Amino acid sequence: MSFWSDLMQYGYLQNAFWAALLSGVACALVGCYVVARRMVFLAGGITHASFGGLGIAFWAGTNPIIGALLFAVGSALGIEWASEKGRIRSDSAIGILWAVGMATGALFMSLRPGYTSGDMTAYLFGSIITVTHGDIAALALLTAGLVVGALCWLRPLFYVAFDRDYAHTRGIATRTVSYLMAALMALTIVLSIRVMGIVLLVALITIPAVVANTLSRDYRRMALIAPVVGVIGNLTGLILSYQWDIAPGVAIIFTLLVGLIAVKLLTLWHKNAQAQE
Repeated sequence: MSFWSDLMQYGYLQNAFWAALLSGVACALVGCYVVARRMVFLAGGITHASFGGLGIAFWAGTNPIIGALLFAVGSALGIEWASEKGRIRSDSAIGILWAVGMATGALFMSLRPGYTSGDMTAYLFGSIITVTHGDIAALALLTAGLVVGALCWLRPLFYVAFDRDYAHTRGIATRTVSYLMAALMALTIVLSIRVMGIVLLVALITIPAVVANTLSRDYRRMALIAPVVGVIGNLTGLILSYQWDIAPGVAIIFTLLVGLIAVKLLTLWHKNAQAQE
């Protein structure tokens, strides 16, 4: 069974290919901001909170992605607002939304007539072969917007990601940037759920950015390296999952993990070699 020959024949495999490519770019670009601002826990909280919207949408018989999107964006903006106003510590708010979102989703899924536990699997662990043309179109628009945004506003993002106070002194609307990036993070998460699933998605956002950060401390280089790592990891994992008949999300995560370990070891070896010179 050859992946590349089957890719030319089967529409579902072509959709999976494009979903892997586009989500690799989108998640990596957002991941650079997330890692730089040390907001990985926030990304995990938004990802799991979105399950509440999925469950409610399933129960109401509407589009589950729309439900997840509303829940995710609302959670992201709510956490930013609560953190900014000092009403509650951000880590506490994230932990609460994480648990409440998952519990809400499980509750409404169980209330749906004909519910079985297998209904959750595709959204918890991903099902890239179920990606539709509509999902691809939405991911393509999101990815194009993120690429254009990164090209046009990379410097303000860099300042806000590393030092909000300094960014504010430079006249950058840090509050607007923070809210906008929170909403974009939520949108990226929801549109990538079918690719990786709620449980695994935070790794797709984090690992490529960490690999890029290991290779370079410059935010601009990170924004160039991370999407390449994300795309290579996603496509390699997709091919391996097809050839070995394993879950795509699992294959992608382990592929990215192997890449991260290899980069860390090579970096350590390079430092030791320089120290001995």
